[in-house]
Amino acid sequence: MSKLSVAIITLNEESNIAECIHSVLPIADEVVVLDSFSTDRTAEIAAQHGAKVFQEKFAGFTNQKNRATELCKNEYVLSIDADERLSRELQQSILEEKQVGFSAQAYSMNRLNFYCGKPIKTCSWYPDTKIRIWQKTKARWHGGQVHEQMQVSSNAKVKLLKGDIWHFTYPTKQEMILQIERLSRLAATDLQGQSTVCLFFKMCISPVVRLVRNYIFKLGFTSGKPGWEICYHQSREVYLRYKHALNLKNKQQ
Repeated sequence: MSKLSVAIITLNEESNIAECIHSVLPIADEVVVLDSFSTDRTAEIAAQHGAKVFQEKFAGFTNQKNRATELCKNEYVLSIDADERLSRELQQSILEEKQVGFSAQAYSMNRLNFYCGKPIKTCSWYPDTKIRIWQKTKARWHGGQVHEQMQVSSNAKVKLLKGDIWHFTYPTKQEMILQIERLSRLAATDLQGQSTVCLFFKMCISPVVRLVRNYIFKLGFTSGKPGWEICYHQSREVYLRYKHALNLKNKQQ
């Protein structure tokens, strides 16, 4: 049987971390939590539930997730966020792969996102397929401050597993608004190399394109009020990231 480490990065996740760890215990041989010096009980709760807890200053999502991977002792790693859970079907799929020995170098899985407790399959939110299990030598996180992506070696075999990651994205509308503001400011730091004209053009056009795509073509309108709120604030996040980038460039001048 193959062994699997689980890597989780955290910052003030005391309301989520216990359930996250519980969902991976059936498939994990090791749970590693890399905490960014939470001011709540995240680290304490994680340790109480059997995780190996490390604390390091936050260095951006990409760097933090790569560092968490380095802290894992097993050859294969599953990355999961504190506000995510493994469905039972996905747990079973992973167990079946472990029992026969991992046959692929990376594994993808669909992610089902929840808004205010409701699963959303429109607005570009599903299937939201992600590579979340990989062989350490065959894949690595890449990207900027936010929107990190897993990149696998060109010769790596990637297999899609049955089952979903459940992502409890935004328990409330207010939490979505706060998260969008935070992420847009982080994303803006990666955009400063673009010209002022380019940033301004994208600030004007890209939010409209995102709104039309997600609300009309990705059927956000079929999800009622939640669909509109999600699509509107997705568009607003695009607008804010370019606005903040422009503000940063103006301060540098």
